[in-house]
Amino acid sequence: MMPDAEPDQERERERRRLAQETKNERHMWWWLAYFLFGIHIVAFVMIYAVMHAPK
Repeated sequence: MMPDAEPDQERERERRRLAQETKNERHMWWWLAYFLFGIHIVAFVMIYAVMHAPK
């Protein structure tokens, strides 16, 4: 076995971990964006319902 094969494997493992972390972070931001967008839609529908409710 080559002596510098271990650092290469370690470097590759770290690169994969960072790539997965970046992907997870991107998914978290998309989830947050959809969640906040949904909250606003619900709020606008509720405002519309209150403004147009019979008195």
